[in-house]
Amino acid sequence: MSDENPADEPACSRRGNIGTRTVEPGSADGARKKVTILGAGIAGLVAAYELERLGHDVEVLEADARPGGRIHTRRFGTGPDAPYAELGAMRVPEEHHHTWHYIREMGLAGAVRTFETLLSHDETYLTTRSGHLRRRDAAPVLVDEFTQQLTHSQYSSNTVLFGAWLAALSDAIAPTEFRANLDDSLHHELLDLVEETDLTPHLVGSARDQIDLHGYFAENPHLRTSSSGRLARFLHDVINETSPELIRLAGGMDQLVHRLVERIRGRITYGQQVVGIGQRGDHTELHVRDGDTTSTRRCGYVLCTIPFSVLRRIPLTGFSAAKQDLIRQMRYWSATKVAVHCSAPLWERDGIVGGASSGGGRIRQMFYPARDETGRDGAILMASYTMGNDADVLGEMTPERRHAVVLEEAGRIHPELHAPGTVRDVVSSAWGEHPFTLGAGVTRWGKDSAECERERELAQLPEGRTFFAGEHCSSTPAWVDGAIESAVQAVAAIDAHAGHPAPTAATRSGVAR
Repeated sequence: MSDENPADEPACSRRGNIGTRTVEPGSADGARKKVTILGAGIAGLVAAYELERLGHDVEVLEADARPGGRIHTRRFGTGPDAPYAELGAMRVPEEHHHTWHYIREMGLAGAVRTFETLLSHDETYLTTRSGHLRRRDAAPVLVDEFTQQLTHSQYSSNTVLFGAWLAALSDAIAPTEFRANLDDSLHHELLDLVEETDLTPHLVGSARDQIDLHGYFAENPHLRTSSSGRLARFLHDVINETSPELIRLAGGMDQLVHRLVERIRGRITYGQQVVGIGQRGDHTELHVRDGDTTSTRRCGYVLCTIPFSVLRRIPLTGFSAAKQDLIRQMRYWSATKVAVHCSAPLWERDGIVGGASSGGGRIRQMFYPARDETGRDGAILMASYTMGNDADVLGEMTPERRHAVVLEEAGRIHPELHAPGTVRDVVSSAWGEHPFTLGAGVTRWGKDSAECERERELAQLPEGRTFFAGEHCSSTPAWVDGAIESAVQAVAAIDAHAGHPAPTAATRSGVAR
């Protein structure tokens, strides 16, 4: 992707443009507004940056001791070459134009590198019932295991090969509870459609026993659009998570966070936990805990980026019943990551440089650092990345137990992990247990597109002078791009607000049901 093409940037992100309107600094209605932003995650920081560019006054209150929210780069040392682990967001799909814009805007285009996945290298491992096999050797076993699951065998050998590889990705990526309900759709609904297409051009590998899934779905987009809601959501996520066009930021994703913080003039105050929100018509009342002290603040405008998983535990007054119902009901999935600081990149002895393996058991995906991410101070193995109920299993353990379990299972693939002096440190993040997130992101798996859009609209709809942003208010939940998208839309709404009561979920027709 070119770093010089402004036509690729979303119009809503360019200076002076919010949405499709061109505005002058000082607000669309001529009023300079004072906006209190709750949360210094990426949504809150982007909103603060854009509101200040439009001439508004901003303050940011953050409950945690650091900015970034679910962007969390953990560094093992203080030097510029110290190894690091992405305990939160770690990759950006090519199609996420909002994120790409701010990467460029913050001067980070030179740090863009390819992010490698389960499908990037033949030397990495896949889990099968026969044990861990190199990806290049796995096809015959995957096909045999998949064939045994089919209730009828009228499919061509290429269709069965397709199903076997997609099932292998499902086993690696999808949470256990989701996979249990996916098999019927995958085995019949999707394979019936695939059987009607020509897979031959998409056979790859030295033995032509692998499938170029991304090329195939790009050529046959109707397979995704005609699938049921649950299956369509799964296909979208699998294609995104294993795309050859994902990128990372060399040096850490938190660079985007720190560049934004440096650009924001207003005060960002940490350790400020919101414990009550009241909508009072012409202002919003906040109850904020700072250590052992709780204070009450009267705010002209509030932008709340607090995840609904946390917001549902906070007393809310003056909010519509429809909004409060959605806050209580919105479903979040967990994610748990366990990173191991190793004295050396021991996996390179197996010919593995980057990419990912499927660990199976409780560890699910395992990611290896790229060559530029290893150095004299060792290397970081993302030994376990789990989602959903798989993440809860690890997340609910004590950190000590969690780390021991992951090291034991990862050692089945890489026995060198058990050698004395190999492991220097182990760290983890269980987002489902973190008090200021209580989840890694919203999940809309199993919902059709109309239902997803209704939920998004209601989530973002303001309550008086309290506006909302965060990935839960976006069309791309659980991704950085969704958080940024929602922030840009909230900035436009705040900037355009002329002081009269904003529509709420209870008053705006066609949204609340």
